[in-house]
Amino acid sequence: MLSGVTIEKIRKFNEDRKWDEYHNGKDLAISLCLEAAELLEIYQWSKDDLDCNNKIDKIKEELADVFIYAIQIAQKYNLNIDEIVNNKIQRNAQKYPLDRENKF
Repeated sequence: MLSGVTIEKIRKFNEDRKWDEYHNGKDLAISLCLEAAELLEIYQWSKDDLDCNNKIDKIKEELADVFIYAIQIAQKYNLNIDEIVNNKIQRNAQKYPLDRENKF
């Protein structure tokens, strides 16, 4: 579970380095996508081990980058992470009710 302490550490890390001036919404979103692509790259050509269990440390590293950029976007726009995630879960529950056959 992500804590407020962790979110504050991310904010302070950037503030201490004066990186906020470079963190506009567009560049944060681009960076999020680039980090997500690095996460995806771990799975590329993983024919025999689709879960890439032998690369778990790299998965953790890239996933952390994705989370950090997502949090920074939320901070940039003063978004409440709990609120927006819970709202999305509610919308998904309406869109995909339990009684609906789960086909993709």
